[in-house]
Amino acid sequence: MIDKLEMFLALANERHFGRAAEVCHVTQPSLSSAIKQLEDQLGVQLVYRGSRFQGLTPEGERVLDWARRIVADGRALRDEMRAVRSGLTGNLRIGVIPTALPMVAGLTESYTRRHPNVRISILSRTSGEILSGIERLELDAGVTYLDNEPLGRVSTVPLYTEFYRLLCAPTLPVAGRDQVAWAELTDLPLCLLTADMQNRRIIDQHLADAGVRITPQIESNSTITLMTYVMTGQWVSILPKRLADLFADGHRLRAIPLVSPEAEHQVGLVTAFRSPHTPLVEALLEVARRFDR
Repeated sequence: MIDKLEMFLALANERHFGRAAEVCHVTQPSLSSAIKQLEDQLGVQLVYRGSRFQGLTPEGERVLDWARRIVADGRALRDEMRAVRSGLTGNLRIGVIPTALPMVAGLTESYTRRHPNVRISILSRTSGEILSGIERLELDAGVTYLDNEPLGRVSTVPLYTEFYRLLCAPTLPVAGRDQVAWAELTDLPLCLLTADMQNRRIIDQHLADAGVRITPQIESNSTITLMTYVMTGQWVSILPKRLADLFADGHRLRAIPLVSPEAEHQVGLVTAFRSPHTPLVEALLEVARRFDR
């Protein structure tokens, strides 16, 4: 039954029979047949059928919750038995908010040193996509903010505290400052992350608290793109300290502390709330607890 539940999960995630079949590496008729067999076994209709996928029935939604738990347990069992036979192997999928991408190397470097046979996929995702991906079993873990928006039912391990810096070219007048207050950003030409990013929502809230209303001329979901605009000398940006420090060398770019107040937020590892975790995830949690903050 677990194989059929895996196919049902793929269909619920992809919401398309053809794409779900590709994910499961089976033909579309084989997937449709497996779903029908699962319905026969459970005695309920799971999927509204038509010329295309039309959604899950109420019974299908209930089965989806059970399917996630059963499939997660099945995968954990397989991973644990594989670890018993040959140590940790497999693929660990980690979703990371864009502003934390440069910092995740420190976490995963320690992990791969201890477990060299594990492959790690680092995927840039928004905070919402990380939580959804963990729930849908598409991600094993995530690195995101812990203290700004509801996380739901997940396990968390704090990794570091995020502070903010104004990043600018040294040719701008503001570059000579030792610090800048949030309230002073009104007239600066800002380029920022897009509004779907939690970092942007945090920044917007701090600006609003300081009485600042801004409409950035440039927005992007890529921090690298923001860097290229700042380097032109025409724009400034607001980035976490650890990320800004990677680019600020005093010659091409400067990173100036933002104060009044100096805002701080917790970034950490999140995983599904379950016990036991898969061996791959449990090993990641162990590394995270020892992470050098």
